[in-house]
Amino acid sequence: MDGPLDIRISASYDDLSGKLKQAADYLVENQIDIATRSLRSVAEQSDIAPASFSRLARALGYEDFGALRGDLRTSIGRRVNRATPREQQLSTLQSEGQLDFPESFAAACIRNIETLAGSLPASQLDETVQKLHAARTVLVFGALSSTGVAEHLTYMAGLLFDNWSLAGRMGASLGAGLAGLNEDDVVIVITQSPFSPRAARAAELARENGCFVVVITDTHTCPALKYAAAGFITPSKTPHFFSSYTASLFFVETLMGLLARIGGEASRQRIAEVEQNNRRLQEVSDG
Repeated sequence: MDGPLDIRISASYDDLSGKLKQAADYLVENQIDIATRSLRSVAEQSDIAPASFSRLARALGYEDFGALRGDLRTSIGRRVNRATPREQQLSTLQSEGQLDFPESFAAACIRNIETLAGSLPASQLDETVQKLHAARTVLVFGALSSTGVAEHLTYMAGLLFDNWSLAGRMGASLGAGLAGLNEDDVVIVITQSPFSPRAARAAELARENGCFVVVITDTHTCPALKYAAAGFITPSKTPHFFSSYTASLFFVETLMGLLARIGGEASRQRIAEVEQNNRRLQEVSDG
């Protein structure tokens, strides 16, 4: 099936019963166990009935739990094969308790990026890049701590294109930014848990107006995902209280690299013009 499993779960999450949500949450957090152990063993370990996992598989479009597990094994296999020796070494040392905090944190960030890189749905990523390139307007909104990532993305885009803007910045009205948008436009919403209700409402309003909505978040439970035409889950786990935006930055910079590649001569001319203006204004220096 197309797309990461957690993205497919997010599309149906609100419609699942309480028991199926429990099964879905367990599945997302324990993918290796699900992929390598029997249904009976998984049910015993999770204290969730085998029937709940079977019903969840069918709710996600699989013929049965075995088909879901096979798909998960393939996905995990791709991620393992993409892991670098350094990441594998850090993971082993971390599990053995031999890392200090900086190394443990580095291992978590590396794992987040490797997990994301190994699970990005190619067709959805390509569609998103094409939609962004063809859009009349691209509006970016980052809620709470995601604001910095949204600003970084919009700053990079401003070097290539003249039709990107940041919504809700410096007290500006989010509603004003969304006004007048339609199917010719793209809205990017970036939000990580704990979620801002404004992020979900912005995604909902943009979807109602016909926009192509891109949601970048860190979990399948994000309420904005159900309004997304394209959803991307960027892992954020760390060994301390604060979640990490390392994978989110990797993703938006990857997105911008892909856009720069297809921007062609128009983007190159704009970069040259921006660079010339920055130097005349003395906004940058080689010193």
